[in-house]
Amino acid sequence: MAQRLPTVEINLNLCKGCGLCIDNCPPEVLTLSTQFNVLGYQYAQYKEAGCTGCEACFYACPEPSALAVVKELKERPGAGR
Repeated sequence: MAQRLPTVEINLNLCKGCGLCIDNCPPEVLTLSTQFNVLGYQYAQYKEAGCTGCEACFYACPEPSALAVVKELKERPGAGR
């Protein structure tokens, strides 16, 4: 099944579970996991649908590279050859 865009990608092992992305998400499509990552934090997770691509979560996140909003898939040069 194709990925629906926009979407939120969270690096589970960089997320420290502060909840700022969750608090700042207007469509409320992020939640805190009941599981723990390798650092021992409950991490944010995407509910798999409903992202509007506003990037409020991205700008609220204090951890570089922990969260990304994907609006379109870009092909890498030379891919598929």
